[in-house]
Amino acid sequence: MNASRDLAKIAGLAACFSAVAFGQQRLDPVQWSMTSSAEVARAGSTIPLRLIAKIEPGWHLYSLTIPKHLYPTKITLTDNPAVESYNVYQPQPVRTMDPNLKEEVETFSNQAEFWIPATLKKDAAGPVELTAQVRYRACDDKQCLNPKTKTAEFKLTAAAFAPAIEAFTVPAGYTEVKPGGSSDVSAALNPPAPVKESDPAPPSSSSSQQGLAAFALAAFGFGLAAIFTPCVFPMIPITVSFFLKQRGGIVQALVFSLGIVVLFCALGLGVTAIAGPIGISQLGGNPWVNAFIAAVFGIFALSLLGAFEITLPSGLLTKLDSASRRGGYAGTLLMGLTFSLTSFACVGPFVGPLLASSVQAQGAQPVVGMAAFATGLASPFFFLAAFPSYLKKLPKSGGWLVRVKVVMGFVLLAVMLKYLSNIDQVWQTNLLTRERFLAAWFVLFAMAGLYLLGLLRLEGIEAGDRLGIGRLLIAGAFLIFAVSLLPGMFGAPLGEVDAYVPAATGGLGGNTTTAGGLQWMKNDYRAALERGRQENKLVLVTFTGYACTNCHWMKANMFPRPEIAEVANNLVLVELYTDGTDAISEQNAQFEEAKFQTVSTPLYALVDAQEKVVATFAGSTRSTQEFLAFLTTSPTSKKAL
Repeated sequence: MNASRDLAKIAGLAACFSAVAFGQQRLDPVQWSMTSSAEVARAGSTIPLRLIAKIEPGWHLYSLTIPKHLYPTKITLTDNPAVESYNVYQPQPVRTMDPNLKEEVETFSNQAEFWIPATLKKDAAGPVELTAQVRYRACDDKQCLNPKTKTAEFKLTAAAFAPAIEAFTVPAGYTEVKPGGSSDVSAALNPPAPVKESDPAPPSSSSSQQGLAAFALAAFGFGLAAIFTPCVFPMIPITVSFFLKQRGGIVQALVFSLGIVVLFCALGLGVTAIAGPIGISQLGGNPWVNAFIAAVFGIFALSLLGAFEITLPSGLLTKLDSASRRGGYAGTLLMGLTFSLTSFACVGPFVGPLLASSVQAQGAQPVVGMAAFATGLASPFFFLAAFPSYLKKLPKSGGWLVRVKVVMGFVLLAVMLKYLSNIDQVWQTNLLTRERFLAAWFVLFAMAGLYLLGLLRLEGIEAGDRLGIGRLLIAGAFLIFAVSLLPGMFGAPLGEVDAYVPAATGGLGGNTTTAGGLQWMKNDYRAALERGRQENKLVLVTFTGYACTNCHWMKANMFPRPEIAEVANNLVLVELYTDGTDAISEQNAQFEEAKFQTVSTPLYALVDAQEKVVATFAGSTRSTQEFLAFLTTSPTSKKAL
C-alpha cells in the first residue's frame, strides 16, 4: 500500500512538471467559432456574423478598446472580393485590476460574443467564405500566454433572388470598434502616451516552436556534457549498482531520475516567477540584465578554472541524505534531489549560465530548459540501470574529467564577453570593439587549445602526461577556431559567428556601408522617407537591436548575398534601433509597438512614399528565396530583378 501511494505521488509530480514544462506551448484556453442566421443571402445585403470566443474558467481576454501597450484583442475580416464593407462590435467588457499588468483593464471571461455585420457587393454570386482573423492574448491571474492569431470561417451562398435579410440592429450594450486599428503610420510615430513594455508578437507559432525546440536540444546537450565532470561521472557506477541491488531496479532508476528533474524544474519555475510572465521577454537588451548574466558566467568560469569552489550548506545536504536512506520510492526520490544538490559544484557552471540566458527568452523557456537539462543529466542513470552490461564499458575516472572542467572555464569566459559586448553596444561606449572582442576570443580559445596540448600548465595536466589522439584533435579544433577569427579583425565576414560578434563601427553620421555596397541610414525614419520620395523608391524599415543576435546575422549574412543585395540596392535602407538607452531608441520602440503591435526584433517593413506598409517580415531566416520573396512583394521592388 505504501509503495502504491508513493507511486501515485510520483506519477502526480511527473504529470505536474510535464504540464508546466510543455503545457504553455500547447495550451490555448480560448476557442473561436463564427455563425450566422443567413446561409443564403441576396447580393448587396448585410450578413450578421456572430464571432464567439469560449474561454476556459480562470482565463480572460482583453477588450478591443484598451490602450495598445496593454495588447488589445484585434478582430478583422480578411479581404474577400464579395465583401463591400464590414464593422466590428464588441459587448460591454468588465473593468478590473490586472495582477500581471498592475493596471486597470477591460476583459472578457467565460464567453464573449462579437458581431461583424458584413455587406456583400451587389454583384456577389455563388459560394462565399467569410473569414474572421483574431489576434489576442489569454491571461490568468499568474501568467499571460504568448500572443496568438486564429481564424474562424462561415460559408454562405450569394444569390440575386434570395430572400431579403432583416436589417442588422446593434444589440444593447455593444459598441463599434474600428476594424484592424489605426492605419496612420505618421500618427503611430507620435503616440498620445508613452508605450509601455509588452510581449512581442511572434510572427508565427512555427518559428517560436522551432526556437524553443533548438533551446531545449541545447539544454539537453548541456545536461549530457555535465555528466563528464568530476562530481557526476564517478557517481554513475556507484548509483547504478545501488539500483541493481534494489527490488525493481529500473523503476528505482526512473524515480531517482525524476528527483533530478523535479529539482531543476523547480529552479526554472523560480526564475520564471522572479522575472515575471510579461517582463521576461523584454530584458534582452537591458544592460543590467546583461551585466548580471556576464557576472554569472564569470563566477562559474573562475570556479571551473580552479580559483575557488562553489559549495552548498553542509547541513542541508546532511538532512536530505538522511531522509533518502529511509528506503522505498520516496527515499529514492529524495536521493535524486540530494545527488543534484551535492553535484552542484560541477553542475552549477552549466545550470547558472543556462538559467541566466533563458531570462531573456519568452514564456516557459526557463522551465523547458531545466527539464531538458535534467533529462540529459539523468538519462545515463536510467539507461545503465536498464542495460547494466554497459557499466563495464564506461571509461575510468581520471585526469580527463579535470581537463573537461578547465576547458569549459575558458569557454564560459568567452561567452561572458558576449554579454559584456551587449552592454557596450547598447551604451555605445565602443570600449569592446569588434577588433578587441575578436582578439579576446582568439586568446581564450587558443589558451584552451594550448592547455590541452600541455603547453599551458593548469590543473589536470602534469609534466610527462601522454598526449592522446583524442586530446590532440580537440586541441587542434580549438586552435583552428581561434585562428579563423583573425580575418574578422580586419573586416572579413565570419559567417555564423557574426551573430555573436560586435558589428564593425564607422560611417558618417552613424550611417554605414556594408558588404554588397548597401548603404544603411540609422535612426532617421523621416529622412529615409524623404529620400524614398525623391528617388521614387520603397523604404525598407528595419527594427533592430544592438544586442540582437538574429539582427546581426541577417545584416552580415543575408543582405550581402548577390540576389538580395541586387534588390536591396534599389531600396532606401534605414535601421531603427529599439534597445538603446537613449530617447531615439525609446521613440523607435514606441513606433514599432504602436504600428505593428510588437517590439520583437528583427522586424522588416517595406513602406511606400505615402507611408503605406506594403509588406512585413518578422524574425530571421536562412532561406534566400523566402526573404527575396518578401523584398520583391511590390512591382517597384521587382524592377531590380
